[in-house]
Amino acid sequence: MKQNQTKSTDFKQSVSKKTEKKVRTAVLVSGGGLSLQSLIDSSMLGELPLCELSAVISSNSGAYALKRAEAAGIPSYVVDRELFPSQTVFGFAVLDKLRDLDIELVVLAGFECELTQPVFKHYGGRIIDTYPSLMPAFTGEGLSGLAIQEAQLKAGVKITGATAYFATEKPNSGPIILQKAIAVREGESPAELQRRILGEAENVILPKAVGLFCEGRLSIVDGTVRIDESAEDGFGNKTK
Repeated sequence: MKQNQTKSTDFKQSVSKKTEKKVRTAVLVSGGGLSLQSLIDSSMLGELPLCELSAVISSNSGAYALKRAEAAGIPSYVVDRELFPSQTVFGFAVLDKLRDLDIELVVLAGFECELTQPVFKHYGGRIIDTYPSLMPAFTGEGLSGLAIQEAQLKAGVKITGATAYFATEKPNSGPIILQKAIAVREGESPAELQRRILGEAENVILPKAVGLFCEGRLSIVDGTVRIDESAEDGFGNKTK
């Protein structure tokens, strides 16, 4: 996903607050919705007690993710990128929808459109995204889709993985929340590696990152995310 540049100082020092109130969360999608499904599954298993999946917003009216939302009983909306004359106008439309729905946390789950500066200004420190590498590795300009795994295999890395982070206007960059590593298998194709990163890493840490935010356990200090390990989880249990 493409974004533009911002400063880490745009973030508030504390990005989530301890509360028993559920956090109204919108998931932005464009395609199949596998990452959305990981959030739905975690929610159904009771692993996200303080996260309310309030909306799924798609940039594509034909996205299969909309069917996943319908099956899970989550209200869904389409802000079709093709209907807007510019990225700027599209960005304002997305922001208006998020604000109309009183959304507190935005999750990018395979959202293939750029978000614009007004969205980041309003939701700074409240937009969670994932990237299929151990950031900052393989986040160079022009790398997207399968090209990321092609670059990983070409470099001969033995370990790769995924990163959950607070998205900023700078492409594939922001304060890191969680990372999960997986071993690269000898002889696997870029497509095989891409599928494993998604299933074994990205879709594992995304629900965890969302849960941490909703439990009020995340803060950003000097551009680095700190996780409160002594806080209570959503069930009232001490985590440490």
